[in-house]
Amino acid sequence: MNRSRLLRLAVAALAPAVALTLGPAATLAQAPQAAPPTATTPAPAAPTPDKPDQTAPATAAPATPVPTTPPASAVTPNMAPATPAADPFGEEITLTPKTVLIYTGNATWDSAFESLTDAFKALQALLAKQGIKPAGDPLVVYTSTDDNGFVFQAEMPVEQEPKDLPKNMTMGKSPEGKALKFVHRGSYDNMDNTYEAITNHLDDKRLEAKDLFIEEYTTDPLKTAEDKLVINVYVPLK
Repeated sequence: MNRSRLLRLAVAALAPAVALTLGPAATLAQAPQAAPPTATTPAPAAPTPDKPDQTAPATAAPATPVPTTPPASAVTPNMAPATPAADPFGEEITLTPKTVLIYTGNATWDSAFESLTDAFKALQALLAKQGIKPAGDPLVVYTSTDDNGFVFQAEMPVEQEPKDLPKNMTMGKSPEGKALKFVHRGSYDNMDNTYEAITNHLDDKRLEAKDLFIEEYTTDPLKTAEDKLVINVYVPLK
């Protein structure tokens, strides 16, 4: 695994992209209502010899309208289900700095995920020992990379500063400023494909990135199956 290509990009311009597809909605059909039948009045009866004064007409009772039942299509809207929004790919955002407990380490690409999870375990163990809960998802900031490995900072957001930190841990702030957001789903070993797509996106949009990139683990890397990981990748821009 080698992501150092990202750090050698030098191009310029910016265009965010967000994908959202919604299914069409059909209109509600209206059923015509049947008009009630018109009551009719019969003509007066003709006089007869035995009833010469019979001139008042008889009035027929009005007919009762027969209720109609509208067809099912008239009362049931044909609604198509909405398509879920796509993951952000190159969405422009602004990173807000957070107070974080930082573990500084280095690793080879072959043991990258194991080294990162060991760092998260060390951070969580220190916080648990002092009764401090994390205040957000863990981060990894890659500060330097080459073909063999990388230097990183594993960061855990906190609202309360822990005490008695070991030599490889410090307090600090997470990165801030303008960045592009991408989403990776799947194992850490398959992130090369995501970073290749990111590199192509930056090339196509002629964007200039800073010499670091950030991963935010929205699923717990210590408890989630590796092929079920969801990781936000942030590429800070110059």
